[in-house]
Amino acid sequence: MTVLVTGATGNVGRRVVAGLAAAGVPVRAMARRPEAAAPPPGVRVVAGDFTRPETWAAALDGVAAVYLYPFSYLTGPAGEAFAERAAAAGVRRFVVHSAIAAGFDGTDDPADPAIGPLRRHLAEERDAHRAAELLVEATDREWTHLRPGLLAANALGWAGEVRATGAVRLPYPDAGNAVVHEADIADVAVAALTTDDHVGAVYELTGPERVTQAEQVAAIGAAIGRDLAVVAEDPDATRARWSAETGLGRDLVDGLVAVQAASVAPPGLVPPTGTVERLTGRPARSFAAWARDHAADFR
Repeated sequence: MTVLVTGATGNVGRRVVAGLAAAGVPVRAMARRPEAAAPPPGVRVVAGDFTRPETWAAALDGVAAVYLYPFSYLTGPAGEAFAERAAAAGVRRFVVHSAIAAGFDGTDDPADPAIGPLRRHLAEERDAHRAAELLVEATDREWTHLRPGLLAANALGWAGEVRATGAVRLPYPDAGNAVVHEADIADVAVAALTTDDHVGAVYELTGPERVTQAEQVAAIGAAIGRDLAVVAEDPDATRARWSAETGLGRDLVDGLVAVQAASVAPPGLVPPTGTVERLTGRPARSFAAWARDHAADFR
């Protein structure tokens, strides 16, 4: 059974590739830029892009299961066509990298100007991720939806500041959530792709405990042997900086800052679910473990 892993060069995808290869499962890694891939020995890398249908046939040939990531390429006509094409090509199972937002309250309309930036952001996330799940469900093939919460890997956005200044600017240092290690997502994905135990399941995946942003910075400092400073930044200054650094629209930046504000009071927007431990039989990896795994990114 050949498994196609999309987004194979990303933080999660490359770990899914490695996990499948280690289990002896034939793997095909799909990437928009194959030259950026560094797969394990024996793994074939193919050029593939959800917005370029001419790349799909080679990627899907002989594939029995697909790990679908990221969601943004699976919504709309192109995404629907890919899911249908995969099913027609003989794919029997999809494991969708979705997000915990897909299960949030479904009553808010993102177009309603009265709901504010936080509710609008969460509603947009909910609708986009759930739409990707529904595209797969419509194929009538086997599926599993993985809904990770906030990713520990978001802290990689601080790497430049840490290396250059030894400090991290944060609008809400006490904001905290049970952020999830990408390796835990990959472990569950490999199990869902290679066994029948998870067909039709929806899993909300988090870290083992709430960790504040300030605690994350401290854990990174401990991992690299450097005392790092936390600089409390005015939220308006953060909005302006993020807009300039990322090119994201103001509505999205407002939503991201609002997520931080809403996470100051425990348990945060994404409390621990315990799902990783229930599925794997071991505790989810801590943020401190994530920081040690990524120490080289911050040195």
